[in-house]
Parts: sequence; C-alpha cells; structure tokens
Amino acid sequence: MKKHIVMSMLLIAALLALSACTAVQPAAQQPGAAPAEGSGKLAQIKAAGKIVVGTSADYPPYESIDADGNFVGFDMDLIRAIGERMGVEVEIQDMPFDSLIAALQEGKLDAVIAAMQATAEREEKVDFTIPYRMTKDAFAAAQNSTLVMEKPEDAAGHSIGVQTGTVQERWVQENLVATGLTPADKVFSYERADQAALDVANGRIELLLMDAEPAMELAKQTGLKILLITESTAEGGKSIAIPKGASDLKAELDRIIQEMLEDGTIQRIQEANGLP
Repeated sequence: MKKHIVMSMLLIAALLALSACTAVQPAAQQPGAAPAEGSGKLAQIKAAGKIVVGTSADYPPYESIDADGNFVGFDMDLIRAIGERMGVEVEIQDMPFDSLIAALQEGKLDAVIAAMQATAEREEKVDFTIPYRMTKDAFAAAQNSTLVMEKPEDAAGHSIGVQTGTVQERWVQENLVATGLTPADKVFSYERADQAALDVANGRIELLLMDAEPAMELAKQTGLKILLITESTAEGGKSIAIPKGASDLKAELDRIIQEMLEDGTIQRIQEANGLP
C-alpha cells in the first residue's frame, strides 16, 4: 500500500514538473507576439532620457546657430520647452533641410522641427503633430529691384531662388514651371536659404521665395526688400515630424503642444523671438 502511495506521489510530481517546463511564455517573449506595453517610440525616448531632434539651422528666427555655437530661435526654444514637459533632454542635430525626412525614416532622429509644413507628400513618409504655428510666405528682391508684386504669379518669368525640399520649391515647380510661366532654367534650388538670399542681394537671381519671418530676417542681414507676403503659396501650419506610426509619441506631443497653445507658452516663446 505504501509502495502505491509513493509511486502516485512521484507521478504527480513528475506531471507538475513537466507542466512548469511547458508553460506558455509571456506574450512579449514569443516571436510575432504584440509588443509589451511601454515599448513604443515614446517609451524608447523616455528610457533613453533624451529626444534626438533634427533641424536645418539656417532659418532665423526659427532656427540658427549663434556666435557661441548654440542653437537659437523659436523652434529651438519650443522643442526645449516640450522636452522639459516630457521629462527628457533634447539633443539637436543640424543637417540640410532636404535630408531631414530621410534621417527620420532611417531612425537617426526621433523628431524633426524645422518650420516644416505637413504636406500630403511628406505624410506618405512620416507623421506630423498638430500645427504649433500658422505660416505665410514672402517674395524678396534686391533693394534696387523695380519689380512690383501683387500676387505670387507675378513672379512668372523672373529668376527665382528656393530652398531644396521645401513647399516653396514645389509651388514654383507646379505653378510657374509646369504651367510654362517660367523656364526651368530660371529656377535655382539652394541647400541653404541664406545662400539664396546672398545671390539675390548680389544680383545673380531676381527673387527669393521662402517663409515670411525668415525672409524678413534675411532681408535685414543682406539688404533685401520684401515685395509680397502671402498665404496662397503655403500649405498649412508648421508641425513637428515624427516617425511613421509612432502614435504614442504623436499623442504626447499633440497633448503638450495643445497645452502650450492654451496656456500662452507658445505665444511667449514667439514674442521672445520677435515673432508676432
């Protein structure tokens, strides 16, 4: 009798041991399982303790580098304030404007802030936050220019500079070149907006089309004059670009931007940088 009891106990123990060995692993450890909670882009940033942000620092008063090598401007102050509310440090990387989207897609950046507008073409590659500021464009010319502009189409036929990869470049190509109003060889694309401004000031090209506030700042620095400020060449407000599908990061940034719009923080940062 005792022998049977012992055998039964050994069998139960063996079954229990086998059950423990074959227990289902947590879903996060199984191939193809849904990611564990807290493994999204926002969680990665929080775990790293910093957000890596790309910009093109040739666009005052939005982003530029001062004499001491510091990133300054409205966008720079804004992203630092956002980082503070997220509880992370902000690491800023400078690169050409037309490289920013690719760097974001390749995972080299967590976000991009560069006075960028959310266009349909860009939204095929990355996602965007809600706008943090609405936008206008400006046409600038040399101080001695006799050109008069009442509408954007008045730029037709004149040599014009734009920054590569911008909404303004696309507007010129679609509305002036594709329509036959301006020959393609009269459109000049620049990696940096300040290079275009210098060429206008030196008479190499007649016009420059870019965001209104940076155009006005460059006009002061290079002796240009503003011929026209318009909304019709713009496509919307300025937003922060983030990786495609980073819904948790978008939700957090949208929440913070909306909060800062409502509590007046963004307005104060604008005013501190000379923006209306």
